[in-house]
Amino acid sequence: MCGIVAYIGQKKAYPILIKGLSRLEYRGYDSAGVALQNESGVNLYKKKGKVADLVAFTEGKDTSGRVGMGHTRWATHGKPDDINAHPHSGNEGRLLLVHNGIIENYSVIKSALQKTNGHVFSSETDTEVLVHLIEEIQKTDNLPLEDAVRKALVKVHGAYAIVVMDRNEPGKLVAARKSSPLLIGIGDKEFLVASDATPIVEHTKNVVYLNDEEVATITMEDGLVIKNLKNETSSHTVHSVELEIEQLEKGGYDYFMLKEIFEQPVTIAECMRGRMNADEGWVRLGGMEEHLKRMLNAQRMIILGCGTSWHAGMIAEYLFEDLARLPVEVEYASEFRYRNPVVREQDVVLAISQSGETADTFAALELARERGALTYGIVNVVGSSIARLTHSGSYIHVGPEIGVASTKAFTGQVTMLTMMALILGYERGYLPKSEYQELVQELSLLPSKVERLLSTCQKQVEYIAGELKDATNALYLGRGYNFPVALEGALKLKEISYIHAEGYPAAEMKHGPIALIDEHMPVFVIATNKSAYEKVVSNIQEVKARKGVVIAIVTEGDTTIKSIADHTIEIPDTREPFTPLLSVIPLQLLAYHAAVLRGCNVDQPRNLAKSVTVE
Repeated sequence: MCGIVAYIGQKKAYPILIKGLSRLEYRGYDSAGVALQNESGVNLYKKKGKVADLVAFTEGKDTSGRVGMGHTRWATHGKPDDINAHPHSGNEGRLLLVHNGIIENYSVIKSALQKTNGHVFSSETDTEVLVHLIEEIQKTDNLPLEDAVRKALVKVHGAYAIVVMDRNEPGKLVAARKSSPLLIGIGDKEFLVASDATPIVEHTKNVVYLNDEEVATITMEDGLVIKNLKNETSSHTVHSVELEIEQLEKGGYDYFMLKEIFEQPVTIAECMRGRMNADEGWVRLGGMEEHLKRMLNAQRMIILGCGTSWHAGMIAEYLFEDLARLPVEVEYASEFRYRNPVVREQDVVLAISQSGETADTFAALELARERGALTYGIVNVVGSSIARLTHSGSYIHVGPEIGVASTKAFTGQVTMLTMMALILGYERGYLPKSEYQELVQELSLLPSKVERLLSTCQKQVEYIAGELKDATNALYLGRGYNFPVALEGALKLKEISYIHAEGYPAAEMKHGPIALIDEHMPVFVIATNKSAYEKVVSNIQEVKARKGVVIAIVTEGDTTIKSIADHTIEIPDTREPFTPLLSVIPLQLLAYHAAVLRGCNVDQPRNLAKSVTVE
């Protein structure tokens, strides 16, 4: 979950590293550091806090050098402070290393180095243990840096993306990865290494994705050389990154999250573009075509996800079972492989991940592949680990999502899953052609309906947020397709405003949560379901009977609920399977405005990071 950036070339490294770390700060912002190599040696600067704190700390210091590496941290081993910040150095200070991941057997290695070799450690991190190990091997066996790195990595268990620098071998960077993302940008007489493409695209769009257990050696003399842990040379393909620098800027918005909420009319349309024709009434997904027969004959679909992606998977369960009559199980990827799940060759395993790097989802997918299931990925980041692991998949094409709390990626995922459900429903014979074409036509109208909703509900949502910003708890209720939206709305409020919130199926309120309801408890009710409308009205009356404050999401023109709820927010009318794409929008905005009014950092909520690349 940490962010790594490194540079070697003709330019001054420090400004490139700092800007790169700023672009990676969504991956972690507990501390930051840089190591800069110049003619006089290596200067190391690191500081608790955000990248801005590091910049202030280095003011007036020597930041020269054309080789360097930087790190922004999300703490795992050891509290956030100056000492635990990266880069870390070896026992003799010769090597410096930045790391994203977890070394699971670090304590065993640490004890051996302390007892046998007299190593002294200054931090609480697993990363410092790794750099000590590399340095010890390098010293004992008299190896060049890249060979010492390879030999050390054979001994470690866990996940890593690392960059290493040697004070005694200037002009060289060594990078390696396993289960944590790392890519190398190839520019004009320069190379960049980063956790993702955001620090790279300003300098080059040509990148190489490192594979697991590959070690890259980078020098200006020999360029890029990649070998595996057996010291065998690996071939590599240069890919072009489809990312524009303007997508990484706020564009006049106060926060990336607000920008990304208002981008959704465009991003939903981009997800559909070229894949759907409303006039002709069809949907096609290239990733499905090659495996369509196997998907149509699947006995079961297993959907894997974490957090918001899991909620998108929950909506997909309703979609696939309702429209395609395909049995579905939705699993937390973090639990899936730890209970010895039943996975068969007749199953399709669908993984959902914005980053395509979610460690738990990746590990669960590996298990599914081993057991013969067809694996399919729904991801946003081209070339990501999950995209490369799965048999096939579809990109949601919503552009980079910088805000830690997911918004446009969620609606992109739901849009993609909806298109998949329409294809499967029609091809499996459960959607008549006329119904299929009507649904395709209605889905095509969603971007314009989201745009209209955003233009009409903003001020009302901001007012409601002002009324509720001091609440300490909140309850979100939904039925059917909108039960997962209740979960997502509650998650958003928790993530960025730090108000405790829970999502429930509306009927479950009577089985416990109703005990919490009083005049201080805001209850959000998603009441757009035509199929269970009267039951939702009854739930609202039960809340009002106990003096609860009801904020209802309703279909425009609804007068019944408006007469009993404290606040109502209207969404445009649409077919019930598509309501999540509209009903979630006001809940995203409400969480945003509540967080702003409470003085929270919307884009960088405490203790969270965007891409969870450690288990």
